[in-house]
Amino acid sequence: MERRTHLARPRYREEPCKSALTRVTGMPFRWSLNPYVGCAHRCTFCYVRGFEQRAQRASGEGYGASIRVKTNLVEVLEGELRRRSWRREAVAMGTGTDPYQPAEGEYRLTRGCIRALGAARTPFSIVTRGPLIVRDIDVLQEAARRVEVTVHFSVPTLDRAIWRHTEPGTAPPHQRLRAVRALVDAGIRAGVGMAPLIPGLTDRPEQLVKVARAARDHGATHLWSRTLYLAPGTREHFLGELARVWPEEAERLDGLYRTAYLDRAREDAVHDRVASVIGEADIADRRTHAIEPDPPDIQLGLWGTPSEARPGRDARLERGLMPSARPPR
Repeated sequence: MERRTHLARPRYREEPCKSALTRVTGMPFRWSLNPYVGCAHRCTFCYVRGFEQRAQRASGEGYGASIRVKTNLVEVLEGELRRRSWRREAVAMGTGTDPYQPAEGEYRLTRGCIRALGAARTPFSIVTRGPLIVRDIDVLQEAARRVEVTVHFSVPTLDRAIWRHTEPGTAPPHQRLRAVRALVDAGIRAGVGMAPLIPGLTDRPEQLVKVARAARDHGATHLWSRTLYLAPGTREHFLGELARVWPEEAERLDGLYRTAYLDRAREDAVHDRVASVIGEADIADRRTHAIEPDPPDIQLGLWGTPSEARPGRDARLERGLMPSARPPR
């Protein structure tokens, strides 16, 4: 069995922040929230590497070696949520860095943010690869009684070789699936995002079926997908790391991705396959004791619009809950 890439322990920089919430455009949510800057998971395909390169920060081997911890984030967030101008619009956590990366075990900033958002009756979603989230089932349940709460676990593949070489700092996929089961059993809406799907590696029908069936068997309430996005910064690192293990695949993908985006026809074909797999797996919200907000508290839904006006939750819309299949140009 091949060993995973050795990763040195990150350095942590404790630095206060001036703001907590970040305005977002071109996404189904209007605000993002990231307790940490930099991610110890160091996924080779992480689209944030592209942002880091544009900001003239480490996007290759050095990405994730230094993590900024926003030590005063919860207090700043509470102040922003108390503003009279705050409209309780949807907030997405985990769009820039994983809120349940190892640092959260000590700093507990994500836990504090969940409490603050719930107390302020602000709907939110979380995307993560970190099973540590099960520690916070109590505060997630408390928040879910007041607002809409949705958790997305990123599980792009169950193939252990692909996982080892593309997600070197993450927990194994089956640990994430067990966390899905724990949250669903606790009444929390929790599903799976197959993201990113790597053409020719993780988007093959047999791969998709395995993930979809495992998601269903662990109680996932929903499933969505997103294809690989290779912006400069991400492209060089991902293809370089892939070439160390599967040089022919790196060469093929380099030719397939003429730009940062997969060809529209190929992308649509992938998501058609995903939609078919979701239907065959019969994934649906089957929580026996779903926690839902009390009617007086349902002000704005997960999408930042009145709940009854939310668009349908099919495969194509679900995949947009986190970084979209085709980010805005």
